[in-house]
Amino acid sequence: MGSVPLSAGGPYGVREIRSLYPVVTDNHLRYLEKWGLLRKSNRPRDRREYSFADLTTIKQVANELERGTPLRNVLRSMLAERLGQLELDFVDAHVDTNTPRAKVVSLDAHKPIINATTPPPLSASAIPYAADDPQAALASKYFLDGSRLDDGDEGNLEAAAAAYRRALIIDPDLVPALVNLANIRYARDELIEAQALYERAIGLDPDCFEAHFNLGNIQHDLGRYDRALGCYRHAVALNGAYADAHFYLAVTLEKLGLSQEAKGHWKAYQELAPKGEWADLAKEFLD
Repeated sequence: MGSVPLSAGGPYGVREIRSLYPVVTDNHLRYLEKWGLLRKSNRPRDRREYSFADLTTIKQVANELERGTPLRNVLRSMLAERLGQLELDFVDAHVDTNTPRAKVVSLDAHKPIINATTPPPLSASAIPYAADDPQAALASKYFLDGSRLDDGDEGNLEAAAAAYRRALIIDPDLVPALVNLANIRYARDELIEAQALYERAIGLDPDCFEAHFNLGNIQHDLGRYDRALGCYRHAVALNGAYADAHFYLAVTLEKLGLSQEAKGHWKAYQELAPKGEWADLAKEFLD
């Protein structure tokens, strides 16, 4: 392995990590972060910094990979060790900005979305305005306003949230507005508020796929894997064509030691998203 001058406690940049441990690829680093073995960061990948604790983990992974240990075995072993030492850190847990949040893009009931990160554009015709119910029509208008603003631009989030809140003032039971407002709360790391909104949406509509999936993401981010498992199972049952639901269900099953059950969901992800972000990881667990 190469050597570079390092400070005693970090932080260490990506170039330093790659110089020290060339066997550890960028994908490996992403997998370790997704698995909860490295601290999550909101920085762009090329400007990611790692602590001394991260460096220790990366070194351990590099040693195992150089011995020829399959990555899936490395991940399972390290996670089991960490859970056994009760090292889950709830205080510092925060949102993984790469975690997809399923957005409701229509007021039509239970239309599954195709891609959580790039929802289809909305048009006025996508919203069923109730001509004989002015209040419902106004709530629908505010929902549509919010959805148009809810385009991933941080500068538009507050205006989008305000529009969703207006819709909910008129119709407190408008499930799509509850889910999308919860997504904004989630993106801002307001997990308690987001969780409450998702749970209210599920209480109103138990078949709301988006609420089950997103609530699972919160539980997973907090290390509450048993609760996340139930949410993801509900989500997959409601929309088996959504690749990311299978991915997160597979990851959660692995973390709970249920590797045999996870295989079917790794396979489903690989089939649904053969060029997806986590396709190589799915292949690793199926080989």
